[in-house]
Amino acid sequence: MGWFSRPAAPVSHAALLREGDRKAAGAAALLSPNHLLTCAHVVNDAVGRDLLCAERPTGETLLRIAFHGSGRTSQHGWARLSVWVAPEPRSGDVVWDGDLAVLELEETAPEWATPVVWRDMTEGLELRAWHGGGLGITYADTVAGFRDGPGCYLDGSLTGAAIGPGYSGGPLRVKSDRTVAGLAIAQVMPGQDPLRAQETVRRSWAVPWQTVRERLTRAGADDILAGCEVVAPDHLACTGPAEDSVRQMVPLLRALLDDTARRADHCRHLAAGLGLEAPSGGEQPAPTLDELATLLLTEERALATLTESLTPVVGGHGGDRTTLNGLLALGRVEPAVRLLSVTEHEQLHTALLKVAVDEPELIPRAAQEALRLLELPEALTRSPRLAEKDVDAVVRALEEYPDGRGATTGSLPVPALLRLAEFVAAAVADPDRRWWLHAWCERVTGRLGISTAALAERRADAEAWAARVPAPVTQVIVRLHRAGAADPDRFLCEIWLGHKDGGRTAVGTPEGPMEPGEIGRLIRQTADGSEAASGHAPTRVDVVVKADGLDIPVDQWDAGSVLGDLFPDLAELSTPLGGRYQVALRCPDMTGSVPTAASEMRRRWAVGGDRALVVDESSHDIMSLHKLLDEPHRDTARVVLHGPPERRQQLLHVCLAMGVPVVLWDRDAGSHEDALRMDALDPTGPLDKLPRRLQEFRMSQYTASASDRAARPALIWEEGELALPGPLRLADPQ
Repeated sequence: MGWFSRPAAPVSHAALLREGDRKAAGAAALLSPNHLLTCAHVVNDAVGRDLLCAERPTGETLLRIAFHGSGRTSQHGWARLSVWVAPEPRSGDVVWDGDLAVLELEETAPEWATPVVWRDMTEGLELRAWHGGGLGITYADTVAGFRDGPGCYLDGSLTGAAIGPGYSGGPLRVKSDRTVAGLAIAQVMPGQDPLRAQETVRRSWAVPWQTVRERLTRAGADDILAGCEVVAPDHLACTGPAEDSVRQMVPLLRALLDDTARRADHCRHLAAGLGLEAPSGGEQPAPTLDELATLLLTEERALATLTESLTPVVGGHGGDRTTLNGLLALGRVEPAVRLLSVTEHEQLHTALLKVAVDEPELIPRAAQEALRLLELPEALTRSPRLAEKDVDAVVRALEEYPDGRGATTGSLPVPALLRLAEFVAAAVADPDRRWWLHAWCERVTGRLGISTAALAERRADAEAWAARVPAPVTQVIVRLHRAGAADPDRFLCEIWLGHKDGGRTAVGTPEGPMEPGEIGRLIRQTADGSEAASGHAPTRVDVVVKADGLDIPVDQWDAGSVLGDLFPDLAELSTPLGGRYQVALRCPDMTGSVPTAASEMRRRWAVGGDRALVVDESSHDIMSLHKLLDEPHRDTARVVLHGPPERRQQLLHVCLAMGVPVVLWDRDAGSHEDALRMDALDPTGPLDKLPRRLQEFRMSQYTASASDRAARPALIWEEGELALPGPLRLADPQ
């Protein structure tokens, strides 16, 4: 037994309560702050059904749950059934398969309730389970035995408590560490064929984590699994830090903590911060330097937490500070050591969580500037807003990033995470929050031995960025690329904000293919976010497509609404993009493929005025249109296309190749006879008012009462240069 020891019980327990007597129907494992995992038969018991009923409970039944904390009052709440994996009896057997249920919490789990960390179950693992009631005395020890298909048998000793009713659905915690290897399912009752009573004493069975993962994946719960923390087998196989790392650290620890009383004082503070227990008696006054070094190299926040208590003692200069810097330098090259102490991590997480609630666009925006040379975590790029649930993942990911670029001579550079904190502080609206983040950065850089001047440089960069007032946003620019022939109705998407001065600001978007409705809502949220940040609401949406994308009905895509985002039942309040914004298409790939197209486009804009060419039956073939655009319509800036769809694609290409900047057509027109459908739009009226007329026309036509024969006008509006990064490049998955 070492000087440091782990508590005998976890921080918290979770249970599902019966409707009638509110006693524990079974236990549950906290997957994330918003989800619990238990057994399906525990849900059946809680709602008063037969335990092995396979049908999913109907309706919107709320399930009562309870969290029990060590030394804390229990907290109760409600949850809804999210994922159902029914119990599946096995023919001629005393056990069953399946039997999983994921519950979505109505309110986030209490802060002191810690989500479990999973690992694979292997034979011989010593495990511990608790009754759903959460009382410490109910712990039951058992050992993982034979793996039988999707399940695993467990055998307990003949002393102490046994797994029984009320334990089902509870996490099976590995006694040697803090991980969970599976869920307890049920006990094998005495006398069940083919076993005799004496053969089933203390035998039960479980569903291993491997099976939990497989069954939830099959049930379509990939998003829930993505939020689970899992320890890889190769990490578990590691018995501890390398001997060489321990040998290098021990002399530094001896120089700082050779005095036993001083070492004990700092180590008791360290144990309290890490949730470990220290001896209360005097038989072991302090840990050995080897044991302390091993702990610092295996517990992810141990080194930072110890140096946090040492920093005020050693000061900012002198030999002890140099030794402390050496200790931190060793930690920077160790994979298990994290940047922040327990307290520093909790403080930053709390502060950024408040920012994400009050100003959800700020953290992604600050990250794009502060860390523009680094590949950002996915949570900062998939949306212009950072969700509350992603704050902790972002902090943990950025702890692994290298130090920020540049540093004052003679100083360590400022870590990327602290650089982001400074940029958030510079732009945050609340002055108290700004002061707090500045103070936090000063404390952390002081502990890390980073000079005041280096932090001041990063702070000056942040303040200069925050002080810049960008030109008003006038448009949202969207580049679409079909996901592929196998998935033609989904698109890869990139978004920029276009400023009045011609500048472009990239907006984070998901990397994978998206549905049209998802893109429509993302465009609207981007525009709303721009208005909230700058007070300027963009009115234009320019959609960049390739030549084969001119038929994409982007103007008809659902843009959703703020109320619809919050309340899906109010989806009818949504508006198509073309009714909310002036949506037009752009095809730079087509115009760029003809050397003269760009110069011709500029010339037509300069001299074309309101002139328009209406393509009717007399000029509906390629050669006729080419002759008209060459002469007498060499200076015309607008073409209105009528006619059958099989001709329009070719005529569109002719117009773009000859530098016509504005092309209007009815996407649903079947022949020249449908030309009258666009008369209400006044297609040859004043050119500068055409985008606004088109928006009003779309608003009036894209309603539930609109005729099926209403026109579906599409518009190409090529205006000025469109300086965007290179096109999307798709890699073969192989």
